[in-house]
Amino acid sequence: MKVPTDLLYTNEHEWIKIEGDRAILGITDFAQEHLGDIVFVELPELDAQVASGEGVAVIESVKAVASVYTPVSGTVVEINDALEDNPELLNQEPYDNFIAIIEMDDPSEVEDLMSPEEYEQFCREQEKELGGR
Repeated sequence: MKVPTDLLYTNEHEWIKIEGDRAILGITDFAQEHLGDIVFVELPELDAQVASGEGVAVIESVKAVASVYTPVSGTVVEINDALEDNPELLNQEPYDNFIAIIEMDDPSEVEDLMSPEEYEQFCREQEKELGGR
C-alpha cells in the first residue's frame, strides 16, 4: 500500500493535497484496493458549494458503491473529467488522479486530517479488524 508523504488523509480513505487555498481531493490506494475494479465515478458539479464531511462524489465498483467525502468546505473549482470515460484510472494511479479541486473557505479545517504516519497506522488497524471477521 502506497502512502505518499506529501499528502494529508481522512478516516474515510480520501487524500488531500494542499496548494495555497486549494485542496486537491482523491481516494487512497487503500480505498481503491478494497473497492476493487472501479467502473463508474459520479463527479461533483463545478462551482458547487460543499461543506466539510459532505459527500461530493460517488464511486461504483464491481464490489460496492462508495461516497467520497470532502474534509474541507468551499467551492468546487475543478473536476477530473478523465474519470467519466476512464474510471479505472483511480485503480491504476489513485494518487495521480484527483476527483476534485476545492477552493477552501477555511484552510484551518485541514488541521484535523491525518499525517501519512497516522494514516498508515490507521490502515494497519483497519486491516486487522477486516482480517478478524
